[in-house]
Amino acid sequence: MKHTQFTEEQKIGAIRQMEAGRTAMEIGRELGVSKHAVYAWKAKYRDMDAAEARRLKQLEEENRRLKQLVANLSLDREVLKAVIEKNGWSS
Repeated sequence: MKHTQFTEEQKIGAIRQMEAGRTAMEIGRELGVSKHAVYAWKAKYRDMDAAEARRLKQLEEENRRLKQLVANLSLDREVLKAVIEKNGWSS
């Protein structure tokens, strides 16, 4: 995943500016991103404050690690199962 140069606080600040009446194009031009990026931020962080956004990021990272762990364990299980069947140790 590409690393972004903007923090969640900056993204939420941009969304608050949109809610205050500025256009996405103005905000995007000021930050150096497209208006589509600003709309994507709005879709993701619409009803959050900065603390909730940080917690969301932590949960997404934990979820990614857990998925990786499950994938590794599943692969290990399949390899061990194949070895058992190859050696004739299965009942």
